[in-house]
Amino acid sequence: MPELPEVEVVRRGLEQWVAGRTVATVEVHHPRAVRRHLEGTDHFVQTVTGRTFTAAHRRGKYLWMPLAEADGAPSGRALVGHLGMSGQLLVEKPSAPDETHLRARFTFTDGGRELRFVDQRTFGGLAVEESPDSDGVPPRLAHIAIDPLDPSFDTAAFAAALRRRRTEVKRALLDQTLIGGVGNIYADESLWRARLHGARPTDKLTNGQVHDLLDGIRDVLGEALAQGGTSFDSLYVDVNGQSGYFSRFLAVYGQGDRPCPRCGTPIRREPFMNRSSYSCPTCQPRPRARRTT
Repeated sequence: MPELPEVEVVRRGLEQWVAGRTVATVEVHHPRAVRRHLEGTDHFVQTVTGRTFTAAHRRGKYLWMPLAEADGAPSGRALVGHLGMSGQLLVEKPSAPDETHLRARFTFTDGGRELRFVDQRTFGGLAVEESPDSDGVPPRLAHIAIDPLDPSFDTAAFAAALRRRRTEVKRALLDQTLIGGVGNIYADESLWRARLHGARPTDKLTNGQVHDLLDGIRDVLGEALAQGGTSFDSLYVDVNGQSGYFSRFLAVYGQGDRPCPRCGTPIRREPFMNRSSYSCPTCQPRPRARRTT
């Protein structure tokens, strides 16, 4: 599933190519694309048509674009999108052939490039949500924590909340109510940089370890953003259909049995929540089991 860097790359593309443009028509080619819009497909089309996308925002792995009325006044609503596992928001020339898995199309009054929502597995989706003001977070996304790249991220509050979880540190990193945008890939990469095994109990982390972990998260997210995200196949692309290249720089994720870039020990793969975790046995030793009485 796309994580913070991949979604942020898409947001930047939407800001460049879509923000400030007025929707002329909306086509929904598959009802699952708007299943989260509880009022139905027709209402979704009517609500977006004729409105202007004023900006593109992100919270965690969600995107939203506030809608303005024809006179430019805020409508109090926003188009909210989640890419799921295979969703793509693409900016295409109107003459470009339809994608095989095209789910929705937005054309604009300026006659320029159109916005297409393409989703092979139909786990992603679009919906119009209430939004308190032009830049406010839609209420349905308010429970998602801000990410560590946000200037308002509170390191001390995060450290305290992390210890209160009393769980394994990797599970905590995947909790979007604690820290936004981090998924399986960047959790493994950040833990490797901090020399922590994902099973380390959060309530046993020292202040130094928490700071090392946050430094690792910020570094790996920043580097991934600079490379356009991580693309393992053609599904993970920006709005122009371009792949990211951070997969070439992954230290541990997906690198099972390859040498650790730091010490040369073969990377281990372990089962984790119906997925996989990757770590270095030398740099990231498993924690000792807690004693039971």
